[in-house]
Amino acid sequence: MVALPEAVPAGRRQGRLLRVLGVAFGLAIIIGNSIGVGILRTPGDIAARLPSEPLFLGVWIAGGIYALLGALSLAELGAMIPRSGGQYVFVRRALGEYPGFVVGWSDWISTCGSTAAVSIVLGEYSGVLFPALAGRETATAVAAVLAFAGIQWRGIKWGDSVQQITSLAKTLGFGALILACFLLVGAHGPSVPVPTPAGAALFAAVTVSLQGVIYTYDGWNGIFYFSEEVRDPGRDIVRSTIVGVLMVITIYLLVNLAFLHVLSIGGMAGEPFVAGTAAKAIFGLRGDTVIRGLMVVSILSTINALQLMASRIPLAMSRDRLLPARVATVSEGGAPRVALLAGTAVAVLLLLTGTFNQVLALLAFYFVLNYLLSFTSIFVLRLREPDTERPYRVWGFPWTTGIALLGSVGFLIANVAGDTRNSVRSLVILALSFPVFLAVQRAIKAKAAR
Repeated sequence: MVALPEAVPAGRRQGRLLRVLGVAFGLAIIIGNSIGVGILRTPGDIAARLPSEPLFLGVWIAGGIYALLGALSLAELGAMIPRSGGQYVFVRRALGEYPGFVVGWSDWISTCGSTAAVSIVLGEYSGVLFPALAGRETATAVAAVLAFAGIQWRGIKWGDSVQQITSLAKTLGFGALILACFLLVGAHGPSVPVPTPAGAALFAAVTVSLQGVIYTYDGWNGIFYFSEEVRDPGRDIVRSTIVGVLMVITIYLLVNLAFLHVLSIGGMAGEPFVAGTAAKAIFGLRGDTVIRGLMVVSILSTINALQLMASRIPLAMSRDRLLPARVATVSEGGAPRVALLAGTAVAVLLLLTGTFNQVLALLAFYFVLNYLLSFTSIFVLRLREPDTERPYRVWGFPWTTGIALLGSVGFLIANVAGDTRNSVRSLVILALSFPVFLAVQRAIKAKAAR
């Protein structure tokens, strides 16, 4: 049982992030940030493209390996550079202020957009479970965002406790779903065989499926946003990352095996919400309520994780004079309150205007680019800072990191080919961001010189 935090004594480490987080938080933030709606929706799309159990499970294993290689690689930087702020911190140190600026602002906006996107799903599901909330999806979503911001305003210990509680509930909920699939329903009967693509069509199907799987696995980098707040970053970041990613891989594979047991690959193919179909096969008319309840619990941990992460990015950028100094303000409880307010305001604005999906589509290009730059940073820092203390060195370097880097290159190419319009728009924004970066630097330096 996770106890709620005690109040932080007045005057203790005022204005600084608190080094109070351990492995339990690391696991909770990875599970909370990774496991969400995707695992309950994506399997149906992939089964439609790859209607073969070995191929279907193979892409989930391959996506898990990619996530594990990426996590093992970035864990080196997280242990080496114990500063909160996520991938921005790594890229700025290795590649300079402008690449760091691009990674920082794109990561922050996309994290705020993700907060809005999952919050509106929470509102939709809550409206079905609780009739009094029906038709009030946006209001429910805004209330959830504000509620978690209020909790985090109290300090990191409150955010830590809520993250552990909600992630534990999510893990238990998925465990119960997996057991129900295997114990309450017999194996599916003979299914109608579906032709499997071959040749170029098979390659295209695997490529698109891997894109969906990798997006579903995303979130394994959550602990790196809190490196400075981990009690023993050289040890706990690595342990959290490895164990957390392995737990996510295990849950994803068991969920897919459970769905295959209940529905078969043919029964899953093309289902827009395969988890709901499986739940109806198990629980009958109550299946929809069961799955929606699971999703509400699941989304709560995701919202808390995203808001915690979003508040650390502008904090780190402010410390490096890429944002006004006031953004680096931290409360006695270790809460970056100005950054938290800014992230909450952006998420609420995206909710009220309904523009979060457009923003996320536009920033999908940067999602891949940021990983590519982060993996590149490992090579750069190995060459430029060979004598810097590294509590952990990525196993199998340079091959493991090289595979993750090449995977990101291929993923970026596939993203551009699959959504050329938004990729071109993203490149235009990238070009325009440089004069904005210069203007921000000049303004901040001029103010500091007064």
